Amino acid sequence: MDERTVIGWREDGRDRSARWRSESGAAPPRRVVIADDTTRADEAYRLACEGTALLWRGDFQNARQLLAAMARRIDRTPRKRKKGKPEPSQVQAFHLYRQARAQRARTLGMLLIPFEPGHTIPLRRAPDVAQACTEAYGPDDEPYVTSLRELLGLIGAHEWREKGVPIPALGGDRIHPHYGVFSPVRGEYVDLVAQAPLPATTVAFDIGTGTGVLAAVLARRGVQRIVATDQDPRALACAQENIERLDVAKQVELVEADLFPEGRAPLIVCNPPWVPGKPTTPLEHAVYDQDGRMLRGFLAGLADHLEPGGEGWLILSDLAEHLGLRTRDDLTDLVGAAGLAVAGRLDTRPAHPRAADPDDPLHAARSAETTSLWRLTPAR
Repeated sequence: MDERTVIGWREDGRDRSARWRSESGAAPPRRVVIADDTTRADEAYRLACEGTALLWRGDFQNARQLLAAMARRIDRTPRKRKKGKPEPSQVQAFHLYRQARAQRARTLGMLLIPFEPGHTIPLRRAPDVAQACTEAYGPDDEPYVTSLRELLGLIGAHEWREKGVPIPALGGDRIHPHYGVFSPVRGEYVDLVAQAPLPATTVAFDIGTGTGVLAAVLARRGVQRIVATDQDPRALACAQENIERLDVAKQVELVEADLFPEGRAPLIVCNPPWVPGKPTTPLEHAVYDQDGRMLRGFLAGLADHLEPGGEGWLILSDLAEHLGLRTRDDLTDLVGAAGLAVAGRLDTRPAHPRAADPDDPLHAARSAETTSLWRLTPAR
């Protein structure tokens, strides 16, 4: 999104405008009206569904309450399926789920908050969000407008960054994720890297390091040198902060690269996005791997970057298989086509709450999910 995109509205008999900001890549609303403490939830919800944004001029906490009321209207129990209509397939259920989530995000994103220079909100009872906004947006000395939903996401990300995520594989030490960098809240894949037998302790490559959690685990396991790559400067800054906090900076070198660094290593680790699909926002790139680009790129280049006798560790959930988005044969065919063989595999089941939630639209797939560490070697 162009940071100079401007939205306009009419207020007090005058045409006004401000810069539009959206880290999620949301398009600027075409129509904006003024809303305040007298605006009722039903009216706000109707306007938002019609594509009209509401620029808030009332009490900030009342805006939060209004957003919650709009969310309740969206999340009301849907009508029961018509008698005789078949249940959707897993693929259909997945696409319907994504469509519903995207529509929900668009609707709730229509409640807007004004900002003055310095990330200051000129509303009653507004919190001090300057630090949270600076972490995501950088310094700003101009007024702008963004959605309240995005702002709450920034605040939540700031709180996670401050508090950190405890990692059992690091002895309970914490990883502090930055805004827009995938948080290791699902720790089962980290545990796999902590448990798999190391082929060597000299050098390892961590491809797509993100927060740096896997690089830190390898360092704590005694790997002498880890080269951790990522193509996102925000992720590299996050990883740098974490490896310094964990006192492993002498072992970990960070490199901005798309997939592999130069050279070879006896161990190469990659935890690509688990679901093939097109990201609809920049923040979804850690979840969705369009056309399997990262998975394919890692497998295709692995043999050329492994030292003799080395191993590549591919950490991957089979959720995509249960959703009907990829088959196990698709995966093994990619492995074979890359001149690789499977030397072994470690499996674990998910522990996150949605795997046991029967009301989740994707419960059938989530409840069957297994996360695996595939030990890959060049085929002989």
